[in-house]
Amino acid sequence: MQGFIININKVRDEDLMVSILTKDKLKIVYRFYGARHSTINLGYLIDFEIQTSVKSNIAQLRNVIHLAHSWNLDRDRFYIWQQFVKLFYRHLRDIENLDGFYFELLTDCAKKWQKQNPKRVAVEAYLELLQFEGRLHSLDHCFLCEEKITSDEIALARAFLPAHTECIHDKGFDVNKLKQLFDKKKTLFLDDDEAEYLYRVMNEGL
Repeated sequence: MQGFIININKVRDEDLMVSILTKDKLKIVYRFYGARHSTINLGYLIDFEIQTSVKSNIAQLRNVIHLAHSWNLDRDRFYIWQQFVKLFYRHLRDIENLDGFYFELLTDCAKKWQKQNPKRVAVEAYLELLQFEGRLHSLDHCFLCEEKITSDEIALARAFLPAHTECIHDKGFDVNKLKQLFDKKKTLFLDDDEAEYLYRVMNEGL
């Protein structure tokens, strides 16, 4: 079985509770500390086995193999990746059975992470997720005051909700660029400052 480690919590001593996003589930498993165990880390794609016991309701993580990506050794890229997968945990932590979309989205991102700007990859994936969940809103009305947006600039709140700049007291984004972004799910036509703005909004939560 394969999955992405999207959360790790220390429990007693050096034991861990590990949340793993697989193709169709979010699995919460127990990892006993021991010198013979493979190293695990937040964001790793792993191949693993699960051992169940009649004495415990929590399955144990066993026989872990790290399926490394070339960029895992790039500290900056790997740090951005870890921040990205943390968003998935906060978004999915109360759900056990999942659509394969989420695993496939992370798999696709991991393939692009080395050659493309990882922040742009993350933003594009975020747009795909919002679209999949039916949460990618039109840009016609402000989500706060519910009035029509008529200006040439739109501010974005968490989940890329559109708003008047004066309603959320944030800078605006060119409305035509946003419409193209929402339609194409690509950031190629945006400059670095614009991509950074979107990345900041994304990090407020999925």
